[in-house]
Amino acid sequence: MDAETFRHLRDLVYDYCGILVRDDMQYVMERRLWPRLEAHGLRDFGAYHHLLRFDPGRKAELDLAVEALTTHETYFFREPHQLRAFSEELLPVLAERNAPWRRLRIWSAGCSSGEEAYTIAALIHDSGRFEGWDVEVFGTDISRRVLATARQAEYGPSALRATAPEDTARYFEAVGNRFRVKPHLRALVSFGHLNLLDAEMAQLVPRMDVIFCRNVMIYFDTPARNRVLQLFHGKLVEGGYLLLGHSESLISLSADFELVHLRNDLVYRRPLGQKVGE
Repeated sequence: MDAETFRHLRDLVYDYCGILVRDDMQYVMERRLWPRLEAHGLRDFGAYHHLLRFDPGRKAELDLAVEALTTHETYFFREPHQLRAFSEELLPVLAERNAPWRRLRIWSAGCSSGEEAYTIAALIHDSGRFEGWDVEVFGTDISRRVLATARQAEYGPSALRATAPEDTARYFEAVGNRFRVKPHLRALVSFGHLNLLDAEMAQLVPRMDVIFCRNVMIYFDTPARNRVLQLFHGKLVEGGYLLLGHSESLISLSADFELVHLRNDLVYRRPLGQKVGE
């Protein structure tokens, strides 16, 4: 891959989904995308760039290219301080606020293979506050491959490395040397394919009470992060919460959210009194 072709491919990926491939990642891009050339019988990366720009199936191939370039490592009960804040501090507020309509919507944006979405479902179930409610945890990702894993809901021991043995017994069924999420949690979760920078696709996402987007925007540059934050702002109900990864911050990015100091963590909130569309 020569430098010019690298720039062309990098710009295509950025324009499609906002992921910024740094200048020092040319070798990584070459190594990770080479199997896609082989899959199409192409002789060089220039031909692959031509396919991504002009082939009728370019969008599906861009999905596969992005999948090859991104990392999807995650596990259950990741970032426990934030999960404790969600369980002990946010869920009681939401149970009281939403009691008149008995509906709860949580979005796991960039859900990878589903561990985060099922963790959220477990915390909602264990709270005991939402029996008989219309509850949905909606997980989205740009990778169709990891979404297939999420829907299958079966995981190896590594995914449960932060899960206490008693919780493993409560939330999972043993299937050989793997673990399947129990049906009562699977019933709370649905998954869908979504590119966060695709405004047309994002219109299908309903209003949310809470959005988890942890360790996703680290792949984006500032303009792409701002576009994603505008999406989240529009999709949160008044007073809805945005939970980012601990290494992520909205400082110098957005003034649309207020920082909320909880006992266990810091989270962001669409301000109370700020109507949707403001």
